[in-house]
Amino acid sequence: MEVVFEVKEGSEYLSSHSGVGLAGALLKRTSLADRLNSVNLRQCSDPKIVHSDVIFAMIGLLCLGKPDYDAIEPLRGDSFFAQAMGIASCPSSATLRQRLDVVGSSFDTILKEESASLVSHTAPKITAVSTSNGDFVPLDLDVSPFDNSKTKKEGVSWTYKGFDGFAPIFAYVGREGYLVNVEFREGKQHCQHNTPAFLRESIRYAKQVTDLKLLVRLDSGNDSVENVAICIEEEVDWLIKRNLRKEDRQGWLELAKREGTKTCPREGKAVWRGTTERKVPGIEKPLRIVFEVTERTMTAKGQVLVFPEIEVDSYWTSLECGAYENVLLYHEHGESEQFHSELKSDMDLERLPSKHFRTNALVLLLGMFAYNILRICGQESVREDAGTIEKRPAYRRKAQRRRIRTVMQDLIYMACRVIHHSRKWFLSFGRCAPWAEVWKELYARFTQPSVQRE
Repeated sequence: MEVVFEVKEGSEYLSSHSGVGLAGALLKRTSLADRLNSVNLRQCSDPKIVHSDVIFAMIGLLCLGKPDYDAIEPLRGDSFFAQAMGIASCPSSATLRQRLDVVGSSFDTILKEESASLVSHTAPKITAVSTSNGDFVPLDLDVSPFDNSKTKKEGVSWTYKGFDGFAPIFAYVGREGYLVNVEFREGKQHCQHNTPAFLRESIRYAKQVTDLKLLVRLDSGNDSVENVAICIEEEVDWLIKRNLRKEDRQGWLELAKREGTKTCPREGKAVWRGTTERKVPGIEKPLRIVFEVTERTMTAKGQVLVFPEIEVDSYWTSLECGAYENVLLYHEHGESEQFHSELKSDMDLERLPSKHFRTNALVLLLGMFAYNILRICGQESVREDAGTIEKRPAYRRKAQRRRIRTVMQDLIYMACRVIHHSRKWFLSFGRCAPWAEVWKELYARFTQPSVQRE
């Protein structure tokens, strides 16, 4: 029997984004509001809407995956959004745009410090990588270009990916991928330019997040003796892929055959792995190099090659573990590409909203804060309490890390009914709400004085 629905409007107060209550609860655990409101901006010395309301409103939009200023307009009449985010007065889109333009870089240090503090005190766990020399918390630095083609935004230029855009650099700590630092850059800027200062700052924030030993991982674009010197000075370990530049691959093959260990994964393919040392100007002691040299005389399909193919991968490292273990540790550095994807696609941050470079840098920094809020919600939702299985829906498998999009779909965009009765506010999730138990458990944790890390 075909059913024809009749549409009517009721007087119930409904919200499609109850999850901003979780974001607001986490923001209340920080000193962000007091620190922002204590800043006196010359161009906005007596604002009618305080700085924290504007910043919190933008963080709320980013948690919803809506970086566009105009997305605030439907939420201005939504009292739940303002109450959940702790906003006394919700700004208009014009106020949001104008205030962020005025703020520029004035809040950068405050946002970075409070973000690191939030992760340090609230994240349930910072997972390390295990090696034969002990456990290390990875600190992955990487550039990820943002495609802003066909726009005239300040700073948009040709990137190494072959499109017009920006080339920001990110620093993630732990296997969960908490974001501890970000620097907005023009698309044409070389990945190593200003990286030493960014690396030093990222190490400082990472040390605020965890007390475990750090392992800095960088790709070949950041093969610089200056980065190694900073790691030595900051007393952290490093694993940096080397840029071969004009080095002779045949020479590496001969070295590998003399000093490496040979394996043959298949016919026509031989791999040598081993270690060597090399003196580098500016560094007192010789640096350890791990190499992996591959020689192919036959393709995987059985075609014999006229000239052998030689592939060389080498890494600067301070780790004393074996060559193969170092290679695997570097390959795990590729997980940071997933974190880039979550920022750019799940949170829709790739095409930034402003025409001004400094404003877009601020929006990206607020995106870091929102990203960490969503990451904490996701990691709390997969945590097991006292050996009992979490109350997750049966259709969602047990996982080590939940993608930001999954967190937004399951927890942030969960519909509820907002009820005000007897001077109290209630949220009713209704009968068909598979994530209601998890939501209530997370909210209870976030509103407690402190959350104990595992």
